[in-house]
Amino acid sequence: MIGTIVNTACIIIGTLVGTLFKKGLDEKYSKVLFNAMGLASLALGANAFVANMPKSEYPVLFILSLAIGGLVGTALDLDGRVNAFISRKGGEGLAKGLTTACLLYCIGTFSIVGPVLSALKGDNTFLFTNSTLDLVTSMVFATTYGIGMIFAAPVLFCWQGMFYLIAKLASDSTLLQGPLVSELSIVGGVLIISSGLSILKIKDCKTLNFLPALLVPVLWYLVKGLF
Repeated sequence: MIGTIVNTACIIIGTLVGTLFKKGLDEKYSKVLFNAMGLASLALGANAFVANMPKSEYPVLFILSLAIGGLVGTALDLDGRVNAFISRKGGEGLAKGLTTACLLYCIGTFSIVGPVLSALKGDNTFLFTNSTLDLVTSMVFATTYGIGMIFAAPVLFCWQGMFYLIAKLASDSTLLQGPLVSELSIVGGVLIISSGLSILKIKDCKTLNFLPALLVPVLWYLVKGLF
């Protein structure tokens, strides 16, 4: 799991460096960075959706995922609970930034296929590449939201660690390198767009309530594999 460890360390280092820069940043520049993060989230989310939609085996699965996930998340009030907790610890706005960062770090080919290749072939190329990207991204996020963004590091570690263990234990890991990655990227892309809209204060879609949507494609393929 050396690749995942390096990736996690890069987020921690990037967050610490970005926090140092934040201390001397004027408010007008902070606002610019907030807008930059919002626009970047919209662009990256749209790219993930458009790039993976043609690869989808079930084009309506993401709609079902969002609907089911949204209902479950709303019933559990994930957005309200997490926002209330994080706001007490780090101030208003941190929850939106942390949600966006976790989605950007975790959703995508590098962060899903990377641990699988590491587990099966000992190839950490994807994870080292992802580490470099996350190092820069975490610095920008920390410059905008502060030291609280460091909590994204254990989230990434658990996310990649889950795929690493699944690949080690599964008899057929080809699914983790193809169809499932595409479906997760499609749903994740929509969630990243949702986060971008919240950061830009265009529309608060309560993105955290839709996080269970990421489990729906996983469950779909698990059930499908039984028949």
